[in-house]
Amino acid sequence: MDLYEYQGKQLFAKYGIPVSAGEVATTVDDAVAAADRVGYPVVVKAQVQVGGRGKAGGIKLAANADECRTHATSILGLDIKGHVVKILWIEQASDIASEYYASFTLDRAAKLHLGMLSAQGGVDIEQVAAESPDAIARIHVDPVDGLDEAKCREWVLAAGLDAAANDGAVELLLKLWHCYVAADCDLAEVNPLILKPDGKVHALDAKVTLDDNSVFRHPEYAEYDATQVRDERETAAHEKGLQYVGLEGYVGIIANGAGLAMSTVDIVSQVGGKPANFLDIGGGASAEVMTGALEVINNDPAVRSIFINIFGGITKGEEVANGIVEALKRVSIDAPIVIRLDGTNADEGRAILEPHLSDTLQIEPTMVAAAERVVELAKSRGGK
Repeated sequence: MDLYEYQGKQLFAKYGIPVSAGEVATTVDDAVAAADRVGYPVVVKAQVQVGGRGKAGGIKLAANADECRTHATSILGLDIKGHVVKILWIEQASDIASEYYASFTLDRAAKLHLGMLSAQGGVDIEQVAAESPDAIARIHVDPVDGLDEAKCREWVLAAGLDAAANDGAVELLLKLWHCYVAADCDLAEVNPLILKPDGKVHALDAKVTLDDNSVFRHPEYAEYDATQVRDERETAAHEKGLQYVGLEGYVGIIANGAGLAMSTVDIVSQVGGKPANFLDIGGGASAEVMTGALEVINNDPAVRSIFINIFGGITKGEEVANGIVEALKRVSIDAPIVIRLDGTNADEGRAILEPHLSDTLQIEPTMVAAAERVVELAKSRGGK
């Protein structure tokens, strides 16, 4: 769950991280009124979940109400990399002595948390990593041990920040670490982290991704979920509790498990097809779940064929097969379906499916064969 900048800053503030005062606005008049309350000069900032806002004209400094009105008018409705600006963050402007970069995320390969800190802030960290990899000080943090002040200070010194920023950076980074852990973040990033002329260290931006699996611990995250940007397909899938990401292809994909769903997307691409989506129905494949998945896929007009890729584990093959058969009674499917069913009791599951097989419901023994067949069917029906 990706947060807007203003939401990330509000979250940071709850953990004592210093951020700029500001207000949300959705109209030009609201923006001017917010700026009057915040106090000039202000920065008018587009709220979109994509980088490059400044280069696209989505961040402007306003010294007075007239400038604020001009900038708000030009930024609202602006298209930034396919994201149309509907929300503004009107923020008190900050004087900047130096800019840095800081973040915490998960290093899955190392099975540890990863902190990154650089004296080169204000630009994409990917650019810094590519051009000056030594400019990023990295630290791995064991989730059991956590991050203490001594280790944090070593990290700050290794990053080579201005000496005047060291104490403030240590204090802020310890709070950022606490926020990252306590709020169940996948990413907590500040770019730029700034040193002000008065020596204070301050979070000038906030990029936060929350772990969707943690929402049971955070009922307040419902307000964040309500502002997530989803297309119609993603909205329908979300309402059914399905893990869905819309893509731009023509082969609909249903799989049980995120890893298998990603592998299915990959194999369809490898055999020359274009996936229309990533859809993970989780560990089970009941009739209700399968019906919901097929309804979402079937409502995508770009879909020319459907690949159901199931590997039975705890959920047995005959249960999956019965779920598919029952779902097909409930949903009228236009596109042909290819099934690959393997794992626990797969033979029993295939036997249940056998009487229902036809030109529009086919089964293949392997993942590759199923991918090749589903792509062939899609292309025969206009997929390119």
